[in-house]
Amino acid sequence: MSGHSKWANIQHRKGRQDAKRGKVFTKAAKEIIIAAKNGGDPSGNPRLRAAIAAAKAVNLPKDKIEAAIRKGTGEDAGGDIAEAFYEGYGPGGIAIMVEVATDNKNRTVAEVRHLFTKHGGAMGENGSVAWMFERKGVIAVPRADYAEDAIMEAALEAGADDVIDDEDVWTIQTAMADFAAVRDALEAAGVSMESAELAMVPANLVAVNAETGVKLLRLMDALDDNDDVQNVYVNADFPDDMPTD
Repeated sequence: MSGHSKWANIQHRKGRQDAKRGKVFTKAAKEIIIAAKNGGDPSGNPRLRAAIAAAKAVNLPKDKIEAAIRKGTGEDAGGDIAEAFYEGYGPGGIAIMVEVATDNKNRTVAEVRHLFTKHGGAMGENGSVAWMFERKGVIAVPRADYAEDAIMEAALEAGADDVIDDEDVWTIQTAMADFAAVRDALEAAGVSMESAELAMVPANLVAVNAETGVKLLRLMDALDDNDDVQNVYVNADFPDDMPTD
């Protein structure tokens, strides 16, 4: 098991904020639309399988999942959404990956660049920080509900790569291709999941102090508020004494 990192706990916090803002269904549907552009059959499209699993984890209705697939394959109108990643640095030189789904890249990149600048960061060139992250499946399980040995056994038997102690949750990481199978196996075993998604996970974390952490979260919140932003990822190791709510 990896040690406590607080990174996934911060990402989990961002997920709760998305739910409060009503973005969670929109984000899930957009991910399905983008994934379905490579084929509408989940059995032959690992990303679509993962997107559907993540959508089910946030209780996106079946009819909305099916509608998003049709949009992505071009059967229905509304699928003219493109995926992009914008990279940059935030306060303290922390690496940031911003995942967007947009119908107007020129508008979105201008808005994202403005937010970086306004909150003490700077946009970077393509590839400037992407090498620090890897796309993985990330599943959050309530820590209070499962002993360490029990969740380790359940997760690793299901095919997970790692389990991380992240304060309120056990964070289970999987290879992208294994995400849907691991999630399904945990569900079949009766394991309750607070969230399940594909994420850009940093290979290494950089410690920040409370002051820098607060500034960084302000930038992350501002980016999250943009309608085109799907996810914001950072390689920061936030301190325990920093408020996260």
